[in-house]
Amino acid sequence: MASLIFVYHNQSFYQQPIAKVVESTIISEQEVVDSQGNQDVIYQQQLLAELMNGADKGALIELVNEFAGSYVYHPEFQVGDQLFVTIDQVNDTERLTGGIIDVKRDHYLLMMALLFAFVLSAVGRRQGILAVISLIINAVLMSLGLNVYIQSANIDLLVIMGVVVLIMTIVSLLLISGFKHQTYAAIVATLLGTFLLLVITYAVLKLTNEQGLRFEEMEFLTRPPQAIFMAGVLVGALGAVMDIAVTISSALFSLYDKNYAIADQDLKASGRVIGQDIMGTMTNILFFAYVSGTIPTLLLYFMNGAPLGFTLSMNLSLELTRALAGGIGIVLTIPISLYTTLFFINRKRARL
Repeated sequence: MASLIFVYHNQSFYQQPIAKVVESTIISEQEVVDSQGNQDVIYQQQLLAELMNGADKGALIELVNEFAGSYVYHPEFQVGDQLFVTIDQVNDTERLTGGIIDVKRDHYLLMMALLFAFVLSAVGRRQGILAVISLIINAVLMSLGLNVYIQSANIDLLVIMGVVVLIMTIVSLLLISGFKHQTYAAIVATLLGTFLLLVITYAVLKLTNEQGLRFEEMEFLTRPPQAIFMAGVLVGALGAVMDIAVTISSALFSLYDKNYAIADQDLKASGRVIGQDIMGTMTNILFFAYVSGTIPTLLLYFMNGAPLGFTLSMNLSLELTRALAGGIGIVLTIPISLYTTLFFINRKRARL
């Protein structure tokens, strides 16, 4: 409750002027049709808003917002919306005028974050709370890694992300699962599977001379796109690989704890069955996660008459490569997790 109250009254903490919409009027609309026959309506919206911070706090400002019925441009703003604005001048009515930069969304983001944390804590109890803490730590580590890369042009992003992945894996699993043999097995299997898929992907790209990969979407970057792409492969596959490693190690250790005399062959058979059951679903999860983000761009290309081959090549080459690399990591992690877990089980068995 305290955090919600804060984000609804934190305008003074922003340097950019923030204005709250108090009146909204549609002043014009125009039907448009492009060369491909796509129809849309362009609206012009007159807004009157009250400044919430800065030297002109409390003053009224007039804004104009242009949006499309398809919402391809700015959305339609409603009374009560808070907007980041620029202040231009005073008009004849002694009201300020300006432009709209973006919407203030921190309260929406906080509500979603609180809902996520509440559901996770309600279902997982202590483990759920630890998972939330782990997520926050991982987000901070990722931010620090990217900040180091931005500040230092001499360090490869792949090296930075490799260190970040190493720390995130160890911290996350130890925090959530505790200092146990099954946790150690999951950490080793996750790191081996993740970095092995990275080596294989790197080798394949070198052998094929990166033919078929379209790095045009990264052309606005001033750094080598290949390293950024590989860093994305590394981080993107980590979650799926970690899930596989934790599932297999937890299941096998659970079987062992129920029956200390269980044979290694029985554990191997159980591990293979578990791996086969989750392999397909985890591969599909990676595919859907990567490809779903390109749906709006695919529709934009198709609606403007772009050829099918060109559209798929431009938008899916990198995503499909990431999905395939992650799939390789998932498949490799199954036997790695199986034999790593057996190693730690036998170590634990030898101490009894």
